[in-house]
Amino acid sequence: MLHQELIERAARARPHSGDAAHHAIAARDITRHLSSCPALVLNADYTPLSYYPLSLWPWQTAIKAVFLERVDIVSSYERHVHSPSLDMKIPSVIALRQYVRPSEFPAFTRFNLFLRDRFICQYCGSPDQLTFDHVIPRRLGGKTTWENVATACAPCNMKKGGRTPRQAKMPLLLEPIRPTNWQLQERGRAFPPGHLHESWRDWLYWDVELES
Repeated sequence: MLHQELIERAARARPHSGDAAHHAIAARDITRHLSSCPALVLNADYTPLSYYPLSLWPWQTAIKAVFLERVDIVSSYERHVHSPSLDMKIPSVIALRQYVRPSEFPAFTRFNLFLRDRFICQYCGSPDQLTFDHVIPRRLGGKTTWENVATACAPCNMKKGGRTPRQAKMPLLLEPIRPTNWQLQERGRAFPPGHLHESWRDWLYWDVELES
């Protein structure tokens, strides 16, 4: 294990362009700003810790984890950091050495609710002005639970008001359920981030059916 001073030097290290500018992917990496060089974090079984939001660490955190022997480097950018005692490529994919067992059920948050419902209103299908609605209104005893809250756009929420879907004649697209973490991760795979580095793709979509 390296000394803490070396770890801190790595975090303050300056970029080095390297000698691979002739290669197309390498050239893109070399011109990439360091803040745009996060590491994809895999669990010890080489599956992403999270698909959505995608499990990414800043390059400084990734390098510190390498020095602390908590992760293994799977792939790297064609981008270097260096100091008087260090010269290494920035990791683009890292894998935890110790397996992190995910919890069975996700936290009940607005973000996870929207993800469960695919970021669309469960009454009209609109992706705009999203909020949440109590299917059985609270004034009728409805609780704030996975099974009684659905994503709704503001217009539908106002239209439904304090009524049930039956009373308002507004059927739900899908009945609300308490999702498992696995179900949310499957939802998240349908919403990839705007940029996927080439070295990430094999680890994000390894089980997708290949095109013929």
